[in-house]
Amino acid sequence: MAIPNAVAGLLRRPARLGDEVYSAIFARIMSGEIAAGGRIGVDALARQLGVSQTPIREALGRLEAEGLVSKTHLVGYSVAPQLNARQLAELYEMRLLIEPFAARKCADVMTDAVIGQLEALCADMAALVNEEGLDAYAQFGQLDMAFHDQIAVSADNELLLQAQVGLHSHVHLFRLVRDAKVTRTVLDEHEALVAAIKARDPDGAERAMRSHIERSHARFATA
Repeated sequence: MAIPNAVAGLLRRPARLGDEVYSAIFARIMSGEIAAGGRIGVDALARQLGVSQTPIREALGRLEAEGLVSKTHLVGYSVAPQLNARQLAELYEMRLLIEPFAARKCADVMTDAVIGQLEALCADMAALVNEEGLDAYAQFGQLDMAFHDQIAVSADNELLLQAQVGLHSHVHLFRLVRDAKVTRTVLDEHEALVAAIKARDPDGAERAMRSHIERSHARFATA
């Protein structure tokens, strides 16, 4: 199963052109510059970014796999629609079934090296907390997705991983509310979760993840 690049490492700014193009399109979608349901012109993007169509199509393929973009035969690419209220509620029901268990298991099995990766992701998010603008917010969303995917991978349960990655939850959620003020709160919750995992406290890790998801639902439900 293909896992987002963020899972394998720390999602630092990549050198590959394809990754840079992906990040640029991701930011345009997350910021609303390309609106939900809006068509994505491959030619126009290639001109705007000064690249050929090949890396544009590669990036759109990745975004399609993440649930952020859809492709229609003979029509082309468009941005996925926003979640409605029912879909949002169902998404959080699924997250509460999956992610607290993953966090609990990680407290037992996650290696110190991977805990270090989670701490590095938190440090990268902390560097963005005080930055203004939607680009920084989009980058924070990528890191948030990487953080949760890393926990899913480290739980060492293939079915759990497929279920969580298949939800594409973070890319959809960060499009609902574009408010940089939430990043500080999210970071605090992440750090509490990492502390419980690092302490090898399964009960604490499960509680921290459940609290994080419930508070996240309250934040995004206002949208």
